[in-house]
Amino acid sequence: MASAELQAALRAAEAAARVIRELYQQNLAVTTKADKSPVTEADVRAEQVIREILSDAFPQYGFYGEETGQHDMGRESVWLVDPIDGTKSFVRECPFFSTQIALMRAGRMVLGVSSAPAYGELAWAERGFGAWLDGKRISVSRITEIDAAILSSGNLKTLAQSAAWPRYGELVARVNRIRGYGDFVHYHLLARGALDAVIESDVNILDIAALTVIVEEAGGRFTDLAGAAVGLGTTSVLASNGPLHDDLLTALN
Repeated sequence: MASAELQAALRAAEAAARVIRELYQQNLAVTTKADKSPVTEADVRAEQVIREILSDAFPQYGFYGEETGQHDMGRESVWLVDPIDGTKSFVRECPFFSTQIALMRAGRMVLGVSSAPAYGELAWAERGFGAWLDGKRISVSRITEIDAAILSSGNLKTLAQSAAWPRYGELVARVNRIRGYGDFVHYHLLARGALDAVIESDVNILDIAALTVIVEEAGGRFTDLAGAAVGLGTTSVLASNGPLHDDLLTALN
């Protein structure tokens, strides 16, 4: 039985999906924010409906949204929301964008919803209750050797500019297959066992908060590239099926 929090997050994700579907492929005006990332009417309206639903259901919780910023972050429970993770894809009419809704309690991510309305997938998880994709329980792969693994990468700009770049190249040469699905896509694939590890060096916590819960509840591991636990300041990712994780950290570090 889904908790009241998960039910509210799913309602909010569906409300955002309706907004997004209405505005997708409508040639919307794009504004550039101070951090040089794009924002559209769809981002703003989707976050508005998400916040209304979550705040009405849980007015005592804090809220951290991509478009509206941080509110009551000192509360024990805080919603973390990216209404459209992948706005650049949304603008270019590529379906690899999603709505990410997570709940952080006492500094730990405890609930995650990842909704991809154009791609047609909805994943969710709650601590202790497993991970689900379109109503079906999912789990990670059982691959144990790097040379048998499928690796996917996202944005690697910072990694490419670091001393670790040659080690990443060595890792790419070792794995069975390398792809760059990016955004929510490779985390959904990881959680359902279709690939074995994900590496990214340029993320925001709002991009990945929900996905950490989904991957871990599917049986995987989720850290930054140094092996540290995910928190509000996390900017890189090593996510895996679990058995590969320590070997991947060793290879990269």
